[in-house]
Amino acid sequence: MEHHPPSLSAKKSLGQNFLTNPRVPEWMVDAAELTAGETVLEIGPGTGMLTREFLRRGARVIAIEADARAIELLQESFADAISGGGLTLVHADVREINPKDYGLASGKFKLIANIPYYLSGVLFRQFLSGEITPQTLVFLTQKEVAQRIARDKKESLLSLSVKAYGLPRYIKTVSRGNFSPSPKVDSAIIAVYNISKEHFATIDESFFFELLHLGFGSKRKQLLGNLAKKFDRELLTEVFSTLSLPETVRAEDMDLTMWLSLTKSLSKL
Repeated sequence: MEHHPPSLSAKKSLGQNFLTNPRVPEWMVDAAELTAGETVLEIGPGTGMLTREFLRRGARVIAIEADARAIELLQESFADAISGGGLTLVHADVREINPKDYGLASGKFKLIANIPYYLSGVLFRQFLSGEITPQTLVFLTQKEVAQRIARDKKESLLSLSVKAYGLPRYIKTVSRGNFSPSPKVDSAIIAVYNISKEHFATIDESFFFELLHLGFGSKRKQLLGNLAKKFDRELLTEVFSTLSLPETVRAEDMDLTMWLSLTKSLSKL
């Protein structure tokens, strides 16, 4: 039986903004290409609007919720799904969980969540570069973050960090009126597909990120100058020439392929 969840007042400290439009969960689930029988990991179910849509589509749901008040309401609203095994409710901070503890294996689940804005960087990193990674990730996040990752012409530390692990796509803008309380900025649905670590089968992951951080170290500076803080300048000039990179190139003008080639060349040295 479908019944509406009791109300829950949003906690500022937890960055809670609850969805009020049931169409948004449909868009997110469509973006994740979710099919019956698949496993979904949800972060911060809150009032359970997304959770309800996952269950409606026949998915098995593991929902991680930090707010004890929400846990109580969810246990009440979803009593049938919990007793039937379709929903596992976990009272925990997502940053402290190990997906293995819930029987999750890399590439065998989808991560779909309306995440607190202040955690977006942390959660992208945790679930793209962690030991256990989803096959697909769909986040409802700040519009500006989604744009920077998937729509900007220029690359950034954030966009390259996501692209190194999967294929990001900007799905849809979700205006602030779809939430309670209404946030100060608009949101967007962003999806990351085909998540894997295949790029790091041949190059060192930590060295790649060390280079990225060096390269974006001083925004206004050319890449060569930034990298010269660690590498010999003549050597860099030689590598740039071999890769047909202009010496004046900036970090933001280099796409993922160029960064991977540069990492490969410099790691040989």
